[in-house]
Amino acid sequence: MQFGVFTVGDVTPDPTTGRTPSEAERIQAMVTIARKAEEVGLDVFATGEHHNPPFVPSSPTTLLGYIAARTERLILSTSTTLITTNDPVKIAEDFAMLQHLAQGRVDVMMGRGNMGPVYPWFGQDIRQGIPLAIENYALLRRLWRETDVDWEGRFRSPLQGFTSTPRPLDDTPPFVWHGSIRSPEIAEQAAYYGDGFFHNHIFWPAEHTRRMVELYRRRYEHYGHGRADQAIVGLGGQVFMRRNSQDAVREFRPYFDHAPVYGGGPSLEEFTEQTPLTVGSPQQVIDRTLSFRDYVGDYQRQLFLLDHAGLPLKTVLEQLDLLGEQVVPVLRREFAALKPAHVPDGPTHESLGTAAGDADRAAVAATAGEEVA
Repeated sequence: MQFGVFTVGDVTPDPTTGRTPSEAERIQAMVTIARKAEEVGLDVFATGEHHNPPFVPSSPTTLLGYIAARTERLILSTSTTLITTNDPVKIAEDFAMLQHLAQGRVDVMMGRGNMGPVYPWFGQDIRQGIPLAIENYALLRRLWRETDVDWEGRFRSPLQGFTSTPRPLDDTPPFVWHGSIRSPEIAEQAAYYGDGFFHNHIFWPAEHTRRMVELYRRRYEHYGHGRADQAIVGLGGQVFMRRNSQDAVREFRPYFDHAPVYGGGPSLEEFTEQTPLTVGSPQQVIDRTLSFRDYVGDYQRQLFLLDHAGLPLKTVLEQLDLLGEQVVPVLRREFAALKPAHVPDGPTHESLGTAAGDADRAAVAATAGEEVA
């Protein structure tokens, strides 16, 4: 199991002080958080992609390339790369370049985003969101796996004999997660290609998450990639911890009440009951996270949202200390003890390269056998 954190990169006033950090402070804070994640023993840091205020991560590969130079083992990912409004050629180039800079410590999560206005900013139509996601990703896969690509589709100019450069590191494209909260078409897309499916697991009840993951697993097996329980699943989640649960609730309440994504809706108590948001002690976070397996099965990646809603950097770093010292070691041990041997581990550049090499050797052996026969 891979554990990590993701950020949405929002610039939100701290409701307890009224202070709003600058964009420069937020960008530097995300770098600090990533380095802290590696320091406390986490595996993954992921950033969202947004092109509107109050968010700052409009160029994820720039941020991740900078972080790559300041970390050694952390897997660098996106929690959304907008496959609908980014050109597939540029995605192919940017992430291959990032692979080389980070020595393979890279994967990517494709998504449509949740900000409707971004479509016309990049010359697209939100009503074509799903077709854009399907067509653009089909091209992206070819660009990473083929040279001299000829292409013609609905949403971009044709390509003739195009080769994306640089080529993926070790001829191994980044592992792709398809992220979605509510679109079964995206779960189907992930299953069709045998890619990972990441359910953000926030704002929605457990039953919804169960249905989406079950759909992906069932279709993954249907397309012949392996057994349903071998499909590659990731989950998000939101936590706020203090050693005493009452302190956690008291401290987090003003952030919950005033954050744009929460404020004005259900109470904190209602939200924690109805969704995976966990506000309490480290043990409560452990218990709640272990319960995810009850309705999604064994899975490969768990990312926590800690950096949002105006929480000051000092508080986020304290959360990371608790996560690294008290929560993740227990989760690693418990999830590992429960996972059957046939269920794969979380994907890495090295494991993808080994799998590709094994497949190539098997193909050569099969061809040699046919020639002898």
